[in-house]
Amino acid sequence: MLRLALVAAAAAALLAAGAVAQQAPVRVFVLAGQSNMEGKAQNKLWEHQAVDAKTRAFFAPFRDDDNQQWVVRDDVWIKFFGEKGPLTLGFGSRGRTGLEFAFGLRVGDAFEEPVLLIKAAWGGRSIRKDFRPPSSGLPSDASLEKELADAVKRTENNNKKRNRSDPLPTRAQIEAGYGRDYRLMIEEVRDTMKKAGELFPELKGRDLELSGFVWFQGWNDQYGGAELEYERNLRNFIKDVRKDLDAPGLPFVIGIMGQNGAQAAKGAMLAIQEAQAAVTDMDGVAAVRTDALEDEAAAKLYPEWKQRFEEWERTGSDHRYHYLGSAIWYSRIGFALADAAIELASK
Repeated sequence: MLRLALVAAAAAALLAAGAVAQQAPVRVFVLAGQSNMEGKAQNKLWEHQAVDAKTRAFFAPFRDDDNQQWVVRDDVWIKFFGEKGPLTLGFGSRGRTGLEFAFGLRVGDAFEEPVLLIKAAWGGRSIRKDFRPPSSGLPSDASLEKELADAVKRTENNNKKRNRSDPLPTRAQIEAGYGRDYRLMIEEVRDTMKKAGELFPELKGRDLELSGFVWFQGWNDQYGGAELEYERNLRNFIKDVRKDLDAPGLPFVIGIMGQNGAQAAKGAMLAIQEAQAAVTDMDGVAAVRTDALEDEAAAKLYPEWKQRFEEWERTGSDHRYHYLGSAIWYSRIGFALADAAIELASK
């Protein structure tokens, strides 16, 4: 009897292992960029608008059935550096939420497979320098020498002003800054996928498959002529990410910068918007205009936010460069990016 019991137990274990092996891979979406991908809508604004009569209907998909608590998904997980867990409110900057909540809800509803979101975003970053892809190489020698000279001068002035003796920057340090966050981003994606079973016990034993990459960035490339090379850098970025993540057909969705909202973009912002739209001629690349998704109520009130501060706190929570800190605007963007990602991933 003992022998039969052992055989039965072994057979059950094999069947269980086989069931795990036969399960479809977990769908992984990477969300990368700068501060607006971090997410800047204050949670207290979400809490107010979720129950306010004027906005409650918009936030219904984010609430549980009795509309009293935020949804906590049991089929969508997220990692944003040190923060991880089932998708719910609060995976943006400290005390804030971004587009990831809406994005995760939409993709979670669209696919039967579990979903893992990996967010790699830092504020104040450019694709010209911080996210510079390997294929773009380094800037010209003259450009690097000027950057070094400026950095040395700043350090010398700071040392003199504050009676310090900080070491002067070197050319090697200047060069190392190029592509730093690109490398960290790739490392974060690889490491999270490798350790997914440890980080998320529910995913233990499951295969993972990259299903999409969402890029939401642009503000810091409006300066110093960086907008003029944005298209080249973005094309190289897409090619290099696909190569470095060993995913040659990885679908890409670009969130076209749109802090201008209903106002016509001009100058460097317009140049970046055009560059972001241009790369959709690459296979498997789509773009979403985010200016067209503006939160009209927040945009209307923003010019008087100081004079009408109490009202503003119930409408927006940041400045225009952060999409007015609007939970509605970020959510509209998240839904739209998810729809584009779902369409590409389903082809």
